[in-house]
Amino acid sequence: METASPLSAHQTPQTPYKKGFVASLMEAASFRSSSFKEDTYIVSNLKPSVAKALQDLKSKLPSDPPKSMWGVPLLGSNDERADVILLKFLRARDFKVQDALSMLQKCLTWRAEFGADAIVEQDLGFKELEGVVAYMHSYDREGHPVCYNAYGVFKDKEMYERIFGDEEKLKKFLRWRVQVLERGINVLHFKPGGVNSIIQVTDLKDMPKRELRVASNQILSLFQDNYPEMVARKVFINVPWYFSMLYSMFSPFLTLRTKSKFVISREGNVAETLYKFIKPENVPVQYGGLSRPGDHDNGPPKPASEFTVKGGEKVNLEIDGIEAGATITWDLVVGGWDLDYSAEFVPSASGSYTIAIEKQRRIGATEEPIHNSFTTKEGGKMVLSIDNTGSRRKKVAAYRYFVRKPSVCEAI
Repeated sequence: METASPLSAHQTPQTPYKKGFVASLMEAASFRSSSFKEDTYIVSNLKPSVAKALQDLKSKLPSDPPKSMWGVPLLGSNDERADVILLKFLRARDFKVQDALSMLQKCLTWRAEFGADAIVEQDLGFKELEGVVAYMHSYDREGHPVCYNAYGVFKDKEMYERIFGDEEKLKKFLRWRVQVLERGINVLHFKPGGVNSIIQVTDLKDMPKRELRVASNQILSLFQDNYPEMVARKVFINVPWYFSMLYSMFSPFLTLRTKSKFVISREGNVAETLYKFIKPENVPVQYGGLSRPGDHDNGPPKPASEFTVKGGEKVNLEIDGIEAGATITWDLVVGGWDLDYSAEFVPSASGSYTIAIEKQRRIGATEEPIHNSFTTKEGGKMVLSIDNTGSRRKKVAAYRYFVRKPSVCEAI
């Protein structure tokens, strides 16, 4: 496969700025997340006190009627998946056996009354919210399924009333939100050393904080009570200035371990944050990635190459060795664009003229990735130019390309 060579120019030094509350909180959250370690659930690696707590919890579980959760029998077999689930409840209650048992029993009762086991296939009538408000989309770099949440659509009063207008509507919405989570949990391994939790990405842009107070509190309470240790990391993006107020509102409902999983990203810094955990080809286009709806229908997406564009820098991506008659298709995205882009084809033969495929233009901060193709008439190279000389801010970027060589008939 052809390679691309980024050619960098000069970089203008950044001016230091004074940290505000959100910046300080982001720094603290970043520190906590870097020190957070997810449990492996490998029994042989457990501390003696934890192994004893697991055995004690098993001994206290009633065997009649048989108990199961997410299709995993909790007793009566040597299924190691049961150990993973039981350890989640123990961890959520600091390995206090009686507290974990009480939590587990309440959860089993809730799942039976709520009908959680059968909810995945139900049509709850929220087609307009699917893929918008809460949805599972691809995986992170470690294989965790990713759940995206965005409540900005509810700033529309009519939409808000239609979904949350009364208690019955709120209950119906909560069922749908549980359905989304259950779909994510259904792809977990529940095996020691496997993928046993999901990643949650919550978009706070335009979120009507006051109107959603009741719904948010109920969702948090329901998830914490019935889905212990099911989230490996909570990434908040497009964090507004009033995040401190939101944090104060949610904080009483969160455990210290839950808070340790937080990653905070202010507005304009979304792609840089998400790329740390999720590959660009798996990040939705609206968040600075290359993944469009339906991309995964035909299998895993083609991997993208990542690079950075420094402040005051111009980068040229060169794709060499393109044969005459070949068709090259490329995708390119820069997080928080707001820079100039152009594409040209440079023939190998001396005397041939460079072809301007896409003339230089300014690309706004919210525009989707570039997706274009070009069929050559002669051999040469493609040059994609990203000009960030008008900015002092470093930006993350990603690209990928496909070259379809001419067939024998085409060559003739």
